[in-house]
Amino acid sequence: VGAELGPRGDGYITGDSMSANEAEAYHKHQIQALKKAGVEMITAYTMTNLPESIGVARAAARSQVPIVISATVETDGKLPDKTSLDAFITAIDEELTKASLEKPLYYMINCAHPDHFDQVLLDGAGKEWRKRLKGIRANSSNKSHEELDNLETIDNGDPYQLGQSLSKWHLENDVAVLGGCCGTDHRHIEQILKHCNRI
Repeated sequence: VGAELGPRGDGYITGDSMSANEAEAYHKHQIQALKKAGVEMITAYTMTNLPESIGVARAAARSQVPIVISATVETDGKLPDKTSLDAFITAIDEELTKASLEKPLYYMINCAHPDHFDQVLLDGAGKEWRKRLKGIRANSSNKSHEELDNLETIDNGDPYQLGQSLSKWHLENDVAVLGGCCGTDHRHIEQILKHCNRI
């Protein structure tokens, strides 16, 4: 049984970010309630900044609930708080290790289009932080978060192209979890499956 949680504020902007300690205290209550309800793992989606992500990872570890941390990135491949993916993953792992706590099971990217992060992941090939990234849930559109916020209709993008873009991370780069986020529907999932040779 899995559960999801997200950042305290808007998933597209950092706003007034919390310290890691504040975030740990804030997220602890929901994590403990989910554990009491029988949840076996949690995924924290659309994380926008490093301190809150460290806090939620600590809260889960201290509650003895396995967690996956999923960051969103802007068109430059960095989180909204300007943290690079490699610094993000490395810092969380180091903080948890330093505190003698279990590290996240793995990391993901969500709520971003492959155009925004493909080059970052290619540049990270073979590096330890890149090996820790095991999932992608992509947006249908390659527009920025700000552009998406200002749209009056949903931009469904190109399902075929999205499936093609994501499949290489599964078939060639050991990314096990693939899926859709904003703007995606059954057409996008079908193309992901087809390009991954699953149907």
